Amino acid sequence: MSRNPLLESHELPPFADIRAEHVLPAVEQLLDEGRDAIEHLAQQAAQQPPTWDNFAAPMEAVNDRLSQAWSPVLHLNSTMNSQELRDAYQGCLEKLSAYGTWVGQHEGLFKGWQALKEGPAWHDLSTAQRRTVDNALRDFRLAGVDLAAEQKARYGDIQARLSTLSNQFSNHVLDATQAWHKDITDPALLAGVPESALETLKALAEAKGAEGYRITLDFPSFFPIVSYADNRELREEVYTAFVTRASNQGPKAGQFDNAPILEETLALRQELARLLGFDTYADYSLVTKMADSPAQVLDFLEDLAQRAKPQAQQEFAELSAYARDELGLDTLQPWDVAYASEKLRVARHDLSQEQLRPYFPAPHVVNGLFQVIERLYNVQVAEDTSVASYHDDMRFFRITEQGKPIAGFYLDLYAREGKRGGAWMADCRVRRQTEHGLQLPVAFLTCNFTAPVGGKPALLTHDEVTTLFHEFGHGLHHMLTKQDIADVSGINGVAWDAVELPSQFMENYCWEKEGLALLSRHVDTGEPLPDALFERLQAAKNFQSAMGMLRQIEFSLFDMRLHHELEAPSADDVQGLLDDVRRHTSVVPVVPFNRFQNSFSHIFAGGYAAGYYSYKWAEVLSADAWSAFEEAGIFDPATGQRFKEEILEQGGARDAAELFVAFRGREPSVAPLLRHSGIRAA
Repeated sequence: MSRNPLLESHELPPFADIRAEHVLPAVEQLLDEGRDAIEHLAQQAAQQPPTWDNFAAPMEAVNDRLSQAWSPVLHLNSTMNSQELRDAYQGCLEKLSAYGTWVGQHEGLFKGWQALKEGPAWHDLSTAQRRTVDNALRDFRLAGVDLAAEQKARYGDIQARLSTLSNQFSNHVLDATQAWHKDITDPALLAGVPESALETLKALAEAKGAEGYRITLDFPSFFPIVSYADNRELREEVYTAFVTRASNQGPKAGQFDNAPILEETLALRQELARLLGFDTYADYSLVTKMADSPAQVLDFLEDLAQRAKPQAQQEFAELSAYARDELGLDTLQPWDVAYASEKLRVARHDLSQEQLRPYFPAPHVVNGLFQVIERLYNVQVAEDTSVASYHDDMRFFRITEQGKPIAGFYLDLYAREGKRGGAWMADCRVRRQTEHGLQLPVAFLTCNFTAPVGGKPALLTHDEVTTLFHEFGHGLHHMLTKQDIADVSGINGVAWDAVELPSQFMENYCWEKEGLALLSRHVDTGEPLPDALFERLQAAKNFQSAMGMLRQIEFSLFDMRLHHELEAPSADDVQGLLDDVRRHTSVVPVVPFNRFQNSFSHIFAGGYAAGYYSYKWAEVLSADAWSAFEEAGIFDPATGQRFKEEILEQGGARDAAELFVAFRGREPSVAPLLRHSGIRAA
């Protein structure tokens, strides 16, 4: 191999040149170079007092070089998955984990950071630099730098294995999702399914050389069936296939079963926590978060549940009565809930997602999103078509402020084979000061919306519009930072239970008339969203909001209790705990074969273990932050500037609680969240 693009310096990843065979050699070389550089820095720090310039800055450069090579590989593995790339990715995980452990336990490096804090250079450091040093020392201790040699080795083994298990879990979910499909040739069986969804199902069949319509478990295919299909048996079949993915239940029982991975992961997490002196993995997880203890989190969730449950019970009773009286469904089953809810929403508010879809052509929504942030933060967004792509769906944009480039992002909106489900933001480049000048932040923004069909633009549901705004909120947090140190730049160094604040905040613009005026335009007529439809959207905003809140609380309680109460649970123990949480929290029916936990990627293949509560915790912050805009005007330039300066630009340079108070002028209140969610005061 003559050249390896992953070892070259580029402003942006050279996607056109990256191949699976480049991955392992590049990672091995960068890890070798990293080890040499770190040994040198540690020796130097032992011989002369470390400063930011001779110790911290070179360390940051070492980390960033590895990140620049690995981030495009990680992204391609999630969006353009192939067997070759998967093998190359898997082949690097243990090496990267071992390297991370070696760095985290390097006593010479630790002493260097300690000397920087205790030495004369400390007084000259900025607030952001000091926070970086403090975070580094904390992370050394969380990596087991103080452990005995045998314990250090065990820590490394655990971390390497957890890294492998996380990847296996993710692969199993992807493979299980793609392993099932159902072909239908008789359109009568799909009665009730909207035309837009039928076109998608037809396109899926055509792509595979099949006749008629193909239903898959990808969200744009699965969701319209369980929401709209009149055929109850079909809804049950598709629902069953979806909730049994990667388990020992359902049509693909035993294929890609994640139960053994769950068991091993949870046992290893608990062992890791104990090794480091924590009672439970939940205690370990919360060291880097705003919340003080698992007890505080559980109290917070239980309080919200108590406030929401009476209203949720009422909502479900109304749904059951409607389903019985109007739809002939005497007993609501799980595969009936979305269907009956959609019918009730239409009956009560004369509104469905399908009615709204023609008003949200994807290109117009994207342009509207850009107009929102331009008005809010006085920045400009423009596409750059010269940037190398990895897929035709991918587009690249640059952000400028007063004509000066400040950031860029890749936008990849549509579901496809080989692409992990869900929506997310990830960093491609982090803003940092280098010896060659300022490196600008670049983000990956990924969604899984229904792809365009038949030469027409993709039409988004209102839910998809809010998803786009949510992920772009994360992107703005990463891209509008003014921090020049990688460890506190953008979302780096931000407490995990505060990281959802900017994302949830952005969703509000999808519900306001001024915001929707920029986002909506009928695909055929060009008309904006009519007032009558807007009013119905507003009226329906909190339709079943208490049920929705309880569902998120259920996931959060399950996650926190799972990592706080159980030592080394079996798959049956995990199921038992989830059943218990549901008994106390849920108001909707559950079937015994549901194995939701087996595809709960947030906590088993993402960063949310003992942290899923962050969504609700941060929602308190975002709702309260939004209330400042309600008071001043949603596009008020002064309030927008304050939010940008006090929250977005700060990154992780200061404590999240401190930043919130700086913006809002007081401690956060739960009242705006309850009001925005339509939850009546308990």
